[in-house]
Amino acid sequence: MLTVIFGRPGCPFCVRAKELAEQLSEARDDFGFRYIDIHEEGITKADMEKTIGKPVETVPQIFIDHTHIGGFTEFDQHVRDNELMPATQS
Repeated sequence: MLTVIFGRPGCPFCVRAKELAEQLSEARDDFGFRYIDIHEEGITKADMEKTIGKPVETVPQIFIDHTHIGGFTEFDQHVRDNELMPATQS
């Protein structure tokens, strides 16, 4: 499972998404992630909108295995709903 997080510096939800991805990466052998700093990479909202297919107002924007999940709240809910975090981790 590969997760890609598009975020920016100074964004608290981007930090939280990255932290959750790091926890999952440590807890699961089948989880990997890449964090992409949109400012560093020169990625604009318009670029993300083309990829996602709808307007983008906030970051992070998160994809799991090429499927757009949403932002941090949706990512956190996806982890909970699919019980991706082993019970020993919290």
